[in-house]
Amino acid sequence: MTDLSWLTARPVAHRGFHDMNKERWENTLSAFIAAAERDYAIECDVHLSSDGVPIIIHDDDLKRLTGQDGFVWQRSAAELTALKVGGTSDRVPTLQEALDLVDGRVPMVVELKGIPGRDEGLVARVGKMLKRYKGKAAIMSFDHWLIRDFPKHAPGIPAGLTAYGKDLKLIEAHFSMLAHELSFTSYAAGDLPNPFVSFVREKLKMPVITWTVHDQPAIDLTFKYADQMTFEGFEPELVKVA
Repeated sequence: MTDLSWLTARPVAHRGFHDMNKERWENTLSAFIAAAERDYAIECDVHLSSDGVPIIIHDDDLKRLTGQDGFVWQRSAAELTALKVGGTSDRVPTLQEALDLVDGRVPMVVELKGIPGRDEGLVARVGKMLKRYKGKAAIMSFDHWLIRDFPKHAPGIPAGLTAYGKDLKLIEAHFSMLAHELSFTSYAAGDLPNPFVSFVREKLKMPVITWTVHDQPAIDLTFKYADQMTFEGFEPELVKVA
């Protein structure tokens, strides 16, 4: 099994080290610089532009983050990267820009956001970028159709299932994804413990990170039932861990 100790060695800054979108917004180069300066790993979200470029943005709708109408998949990379985030000087970045900026200083955990019928080539393009990248990086997704493409289109890149829930149907669906060469999972902290996380961690020795941790109860759940947290809204070294 590939050594993924780097994935759990330090807290993961959710969408970079932002300030809850007051001045330094989520998924911006400023947030990624701030995370790298503090030695946090970085989680970011990637959609595909209309011309097939991996773009870092969480929502498929542009309104909340850029004030624009429409969807990410309707715009070209040039159009998207011209948009300011939250009215700041930061613009919507490409994944390549973020990788170039971070330059291997801290791990990157890239969450792929699928849009049915609009995400052809997303896994392959991100996989190719991360294969060339000199630093530590992993991919993950909630979207099962993307995860099924991970082994074929992003071979050798550590792959994760992003997941939540304690409901039996959800848990069964999570177990079904283990057939697709997963190497870690990112699970909702508030849904711990559960049979899936216990199995992958204890039986498969698979690392588990949590999302999204905002307070001490979630920190406590994380370090009782998982290995590391994806956090936002505080600086982990200022909070008692375990």
